[in-house]
Amino acid sequence: MPTTTSSAHLQVSAGIVFTKGVLSCLKYLEAVPWSEEEEEKLRSLFIKVKFDDETARDILARLYSQNSPDSQQTLARELVWSITTSIDANARNELKSLVKSLLCKSSVYEKDYPDLNKEDIYVVCQSCLDALVSLFEEAICSDTSGKLAKKETGKSLIERISKQVDNINWLLEILLDRQMAEEFVEMWAGQEELLRVHETTSPMVRYELSRVSAMLFTAIGTRKLHCRLQARLRVIQAWFGPMLLDFGWLQRCRKGLDMRALEEAMGHALLTLPLQQQYKLFMEWFHCFSKYSTECPNLSKAFQIWWRRSFLRGSETYAIESR
Repeated sequence: MPTTTSSAHLQVSAGIVFTKGVLSCLKYLEAVPWSEEEEEKLRSLFIKVKFDDETARDILARLYSQNSPDSQQTLARELVWSITTSIDANARNELKSLVKSLLCKSSVYEKDYPDLNKEDIYVVCQSCLDALVSLFEEAICSDTSGKLAKKETGKSLIERISKQVDNINWLLEILLDRQMAEEFVEMWAGQEELLRVHETTSPMVRYELSRVSAMLFTAIGTRKLHCRLQARLRVIQAWFGPMLLDFGWLQRCRKGLDMRALEEAMGHALLTLPLQQQYKLFMEWFHCFSKYSTECPNLSKAFQIWWRRSFLRGSETYAIESR
């Protein structure tokens, strides 16, 4: 019989104290799979009615986990580590989607999970960043030897770099969803080694770093990431120049990037800075755009806003400062 019908029979049998009927329904329910709707009906029934039977205890063991919040956090950490170290790309992408849907705030399962341990995610982030530094050092050596080496995994250097960037962006998506990403801004702004190797690495490899910057710029420019001025200033000053250099490659190898949305967000991110810092960055963009045109982001709209705020309302600014 359908589980829904059986749970209804169980409720009726319990109500009229029909012991044989209760036992029969319990045995059936314990032996069959349930849909989510059926599960909720059983939860509701077991809250209202107490069944003194071993089979009922087996059903309760399927309905309620005995795990503590700590064990759930440990499981979440293990899942994240496992995904970032997975070798198979198809499996990794499938599992990323699965785990992100379970951990995100909008998940229907979120109410059953404790708050995600932020430190655990940042430990994995740091591990991926360290791996990225090592891979770029390898890239510099490969450039001098004239070829991009493959290791024992059989994956090219570009593939391995792309994997780590994918991992970082996936972790960043989880942090953004949980409103825990402010510390990542500081981490990315402080990647001096990656900034150094960016200057000497082939464009076909280094643009991968700007995929991380693109995600941060987009989050700042679309109000998904709220962080202090000093953190915003540091990360934008550090990575805005590399983003300008890599924009052409980002357009050719989008990997899910919405370039129009990125251009708009970059402009909005710059506009969150003090006008004096905006001046330096917008002038850097202006000189780049005048040389490379479509290979450079079009920040014209944001530039016009900066111009209006800086000059057309200059008298108002002077009056405020004089007061």
